[in-house]
Amino acid sequence: MCRMNKKVLEAIDSLGGVTAVARLCGVKPPSVWEWKRRGSIPIERCADIERATGGAVTRRDLRPDDWARIWPELADGAGAIPVEEAA
Repeated sequence: MCRMNKKVLEAIDSLGGVTAVARLCGVKPPSVWEWKRRGSIPIERCADIERATGGAVTRRDLRPDDWARIWPELADGAGAIPVEEAA
């Protein structure tokens, strides 16, 4: 992904910043800083971000150039990740 994806920044900010996202994804903060700098989240972390944002930022948003190749089940809308309802 060459261009900055503002949804990546939105997701990181909405989840409480770099340290919070690092904890959520089980990585160190410098990794999340790199995602933020590149404007791209690794494929294997996108579902975690989608779930944590309650679907406000989706895998489609995070990977606009290649989501259909990575997650073809999303093309028909059937592959959405269920969001746990708040108690």
